[in-house]
Amino acid sequence: MNDHPHPEQPGAILDVQGLQVALPSDADRPFAIERLDLRIDAGRTLCIVGESGSGKSVLATTVMGLIAKGLTPAAGRIVLAGETIFDQGRYVADRRLRELRGTGMGMVFQEPMTALNPVLTCGEQVDELLRTHTPWGAAERRTHILAIFERVRLPDPARIFASYPHQLSGGQRQRIVIAMAIILKPRLLICDEPTTALDVTTQAEILKLIAELQAEQGSAVLFITHDMGVVAEIADDVMVMHRGVLVEQGACDQVLRRPREAYTRMLLDAVPGMTPPPARPVAQGKPLLTGVGVGKVYVRRDWLGRSKHNTALQDASVAVHRGETVGVVGESGSGKSTFARCMIRLIDPTAGEVRWGDTAVQSLSEGRLRPMRSRVQVVFQDPNRSLNPRRTVGSSMVEGAMNFGMDKLHARRTAEELMDRIQLPRTALERYPHQFSGGQRQRLAIARAIACQPQVLVADEAVSALDVSVQAQILDLLREIQRDLGLGILFITHDLRVAAQLCDRVIVMSQGRIVEQGPTGRVFNAPENDYTRRLLAAAPRAELAGQPVTTGA
Repeated sequence: MNDHPHPEQPGAILDVQGLQVALPSDADRPFAIERLDLRIDAGRTLCIVGESGSGKSVLATTVMGLIAKGLTPAAGRIVLAGETIFDQGRYVADRRLRELRGTGMGMVFQEPMTALNPVLTCGEQVDELLRTHTPWGAAERRTHILAIFERVRLPDPARIFASYPHQLSGGQRQRIVIAMAIILKPRLLICDEPTTALDVTTQAEILKLIAELQAEQGSAVLFITHDMGVVAEIADDVMVMHRGVLVEQGACDQVLRRPREAYTRMLLDAVPGMTPPPARPVAQGKPLLTGVGVGKVYVRRDWLGRSKHNTALQDASVAVHRGETVGVVGESGSGKSTFARCMIRLIDPTAGEVRWGDTAVQSLSEGRLRPMRSRVQVVFQDPNRSLNPRRTVGSSMVEGAMNFGMDKLHARRTAEELMDRIQLPRTALERYPHQFSGGQRQRLAIARAIACQPQVLVADEAVSALDVSVQAQILDLLREIQRDLGLGILFITHDLRVAAQLCDRVIVMSQGRIVEQGPTGRVFNAPENDYTRRLLAAAPRAELAGQPVTTGA
């Protein structure tokens, strides 16, 4: 291999030529990436957009040398800052790749729970990276870690340092992964949906931080996202991919405002706006899911046995009726997911009342709850928490339905019909979760929850990992199922666009409290609380394909 700078691309931090990555023989197409060329110069940001399964994440992991099992880099060349790291099917030595990960290139993964070790504290995991790549002593490493935690807006960095990943919110976990990727200021920063789990205000800070890194280091950024508002704010150049093939590329202004290809125009047309549709009638009567004065206090003990109380949720109330969608929005750490988990009894509330229909469930044992759990099903932010990696997706879907009394034949038929609804082939039921893209896994997680035929669906950031076109399809699917089954939906989200388009009512949370609630149109158009106004103002705005479109994180 040639380890000298590429003579034709002297300014390129990343130069990819003719890259081709083969899929397994039973996949729906021969190649995940087909003959792809790209270049990113120092100080430039290239945004890659496209639907789920277009090959965006495969490109990122191939550049990092972290190619998934079953994928085969078959041809092409990858040059990083003048050093060839891949050439015609062969990478440089594993030792050299490990040296480059951290200082030469860093990556922010799409799903933070798969990037973090659940048995190590967050501080230990970042410290391990610094021990490997720097000569710093323990005190200096800790100082750098606390400083980077503060820069990515993690509250109480010392507490976060000592916390395990499961003790943090989804947005906080994502910021830990971002901190790990940028702490050594790599020449190339690869971001695979890095703001997916972040609220709009934190997203703005992270995007600013990435821009500062570029200014300091002249770093190049490969940024994968489905948020066109983010693209409009940060991209110098945009690349559009579809089924592994380059569809269109060019300067950001040209691609977003004057797209040449019909596929690009379709993606831009799918971006939802921030203006809620007219209110629709919702059936009244007894609510399917009720919370009154719900609270949650965590008690932790230090090594001396002293107790420390952390109030995550205070005096939160909600009622979800048949056919109604209630949204819960707010910044990361505002208590949204804690509220949802209390309502579905995944954690025990320390105050208040929770009712499923007419039944008070806040103090029921798990044994008494289990037969009732088909009434309320949940879709998590991370689909890997819903799908067993050792079982086919079909067996996971059938198992869930059979656990609540459905016979095997009926459960299988239901799974096949749901595959049609989420626009995946029925043959995909025989595949494993790792054989799908992140967006496809989230669609499967939604289908698995619906297979149990619940009365209420609690969706915790259920569409945050989906590109705009698939997101629109899933929102249509939820509306269709809600119309057909009278499903009540409690929808937890930081995506203000989705809340605007899907929710009948919105609850706004901050620091564990509800600060405002009401019909979506009133809250979005005439917010009464200062925090709500700041949240709405932080949503990035973009002009797409010549039309003024408001977009959010």
